[in-house]
Amino acid sequence: MGEVRKLHKKLRQIENLEIKPFLTPEERVKISKKVELRARLAELLLQHSAPQQTQGIVGDDKEKMKRRVRGSSDGLVSQTPAPKVPKATTQEASRPEHAETPEEETQDGPASTQSTTVASQEDTRFTTLKAAWVKSGFRLRPLEGHSDIVTCVLTVNNLVVSGSRDTTIKVWHVPTATEQRNLGGHSGGVTCLCAPPPECCRRLARLLSLGDKERFILSGSEDCYVKVWALGTGYCVKSIYTFNPVSALTFITEGDGHIVTGSDGGKVEVWSWDSLERCQSVKAHEDSVTSLQCQGPLLFSGSADGAISVWEVLFSDPAPLQHLHHWGSSVTGCDTQNGSAFSRLALSPRGDKVFLANGKASLKILNWRTGSLSKLANHSSVAGVTDCVSQKTGILIASCFDLATGESTLNLFSLPQCKYLVSLTCLESPRILCFASWLTASGDHRWVTGGRVLTVWEQLPCNSKQSGDVMVRRDSRLDVPPVESDAEDGEESDDEDYMSQDASDTEEEPSSSWLRCALQ
Repeated sequence: MGEVRKLHKKLRQIENLEIKPFLTPEERVKISKKVELRARLAELLLQHSAPQQTQGIVGDDKEKMKRRVRGSSDGLVSQTPAPKVPKATTQEASRPEHAETPEEETQDGPASTQSTTVASQEDTRFTTLKAAWVKSGFRLRPLEGHSDIVTCVLTVNNLVVSGSRDTTIKVWHVPTATEQRNLGGHSGGVTCLCAPPPECCRRLARLLSLGDKERFILSGSEDCYVKVWALGTGYCVKSIYTFNPVSALTFITEGDGHIVTGSDGGKVEVWSWDSLERCQSVKAHEDSVTSLQCQGPLLFSGSADGAISVWEVLFSDPAPLQHLHHWGSSVTGCDTQNGSAFSRLALSPRGDKVFLANGKASLKILNWRTGSLSKLANHSSVAGVTDCVSQKTGILIASCFDLATGESTLNLFSLPQCKYLVSLTCLESPRILCFASWLTASGDHRWVTGGRVLTVWEQLPCNSKQSGDVMVRRDSRLDVPPVESDAEDGEESDDEDYMSQDASDTEEEPSSSWLRCALQ
């Protein structure tokens, strides 16, 4: 399988080269070989495919092998359109994942009975949720206007906000798929966006003599600025100069509100929402901070070097962040050194666990209290690349890009069980680099994905399928529970040590940070 792994490595490099703004003649030659490399990889995968790898795919042996090469999307069983996912099936998301059950009294006592009952209820909810999703479908609508890669997206009411390497922020009206505003003011690529809660927006609106319904968004950029924008007027009302390129951004809602920024140099800084003065600056990581996520009074930061830190927010303290845990790449299994092709670590916390996506075929699940790690299959082979992970109403959503076929897929898992539900594959969609989701007033799902293209995914009502709509499919090869991982096994070694196999193939390897690669 040495040649297969080498081809995986080359295709990963090509994918990263393709998002660079400027290419050398040598890089253009490498990119021109992508089709040839994919064809060779498909041939090798056919040769190495085993019968047990094709379980769950219907058809004769030859067809099974062909479908195995194409990836999960071509070997899946299509379903027919049907009503949206019932709201009742998503209520379990409101129950905390780490809720404790009474201490066991005896093996067959009340605690054991209650545990069995809870498990039975979760199985019933999963069955209902799965039955609803396998009948669902989505209609895709492109949002055209950016001239470069879309690096970040968020949603505010019926608006989609996108930030791009072209230095602009665009506001889109989703029902009409039209550009509502173009926010120009950054001199560097926009790397991150976030939206303060309505109560904090109202406080700022009163100070600026704007209407109580005014909403604001925050943007971070390579130009070292965080800007505050009023969506109603399209004006930049405030800005912060951070002295460092801003690579991640979030908002702490508790208390009076704080802006938290992550820098390309590994700093995590806290700024007062009212005064915009810096409250705290910590050198939290050795590499670029690629993700900042809040969960109540907790803040999670992830770095391009694969490390994760957990912070507690203390509002009464002048320095509000108190460090709780730090887990390095040796624990998270997200080591991006030794020439790994993709090093943007994305986080999504839930209770005691954090879901991690770092460009591998599997999702990592880290217990941030204990450091225990497990893996959740997000692709049927090591050719998969996972870039985004998000949660919405009891659903875990993860992107996957198939290096061998060039297909982008969104895989859905139920929470808290992390059981595979369905997949949606868009044959014409390029690699998904950012993702956001929300629910409509009627309970339908709407998603927005960004990368080379910006696309809205709108869940279909009953019996409204049209040509080009994406229907859910299932890949039984993903029907496996999370497995414990020691961060040194299997998948993590697939991309290691191939730098030395052919120096001419890797000398153009992008830098260690995804943001540096995408925004340089």
